Amino acid sequence: MKKLSILLLSGLILTSCVSKKKYVALETENGQIKSELTKTRVEKEDLETKFSAIQTRVDQYNKKINSLTDLNTELTIENDAKLETVSNVAVISNDTKQKMRETLKNVDPELVANANTLKDSMDLAVSYNLTKTINTSNLNEDEDIAINIDETVVMISISDKLLFNTASYRVSNKADAILQKLADVINSEPSIDVMVEGHTDSRSISNAKVSDNWDLSVLRATSVVRKLQDQYGVAPEKLIASGRSSYQPLVENDSRENRAKNRRTRIIILPNINKFFALMSDSTVGN
Repeated sequence: MKKLSILLLSGLILTSCVSKKKYVALETENGQIKSELTKTRVEKEDLETKFSAIQTRVDQYNKKINSLTDLNTELTIENDAKLETVSNVAVISNDTKQKMRETLKNVDPELVANANTLKDSMDLAVSYNLTKTINTSNLNEDEDIAINIDETVVMISISDKLLFNTASYRVSNKADAILQKLADVINSEPSIDVMVEGHTDSRSISNAKVSDNWDLSVLRATSVVRKLQDQYGVAPEKLIASGRSSYQPLVENDSRENRAKNRRTRIIILPNINKFFALMSDSTVGN
């Protein structure tokens, strides 16, 4: 019986020793796992820090690219808007020069070939656009209306027979179409100033309403100005009425035909050239 008790006690001690070893092993394994987890966590945090730094550099790089793109766009816009002096009488931007080149594609190539300077090209393009704008099918361009450019000032000469009856300063209804088109041009540009000049031939005139050619030329200019203001809505502050009498003839007053040429009304338009081209593009002048 005593021997049996000793054996049982030995077995219990042996069993206890085996369980402790397993426990120590498990503890060791657990420590190793915790160590691996800590190492992995540290590596993860390190990678996240590195990724954040890389992302910051990428963002800075993209911001720099966007900044350079914006700068390039600004420089392009600034360059397009850059003004260039033309013969000391006007300025023109690159945008306007591009519109001018597009317009010149529609102009007689021979005329374009003879445009030796930027001013020549600009004058030619302005003349073309104005002619297209105020053109009407019932006008004889050689006799009824003429357009000339002098130092970027647009001068439109309209024959007496189109605007007035003989020796009269009342505007004829025949002039409605051309005056409407002129008013459209004038009203399209806020900075335009317009002078209306009356011209007569050399024959003297005197009646109850008109003392002489000075009177007649001024009254005709005033009549046109009033009609542009009252009937076509042109702002009066844009308008100037003046009379030249017979002292600026186009030709000698030595024949009926020549006197007819000298009897005319001249519309002088001083446009802002850049705005003029923007408003007078081919998309609007063909109407």
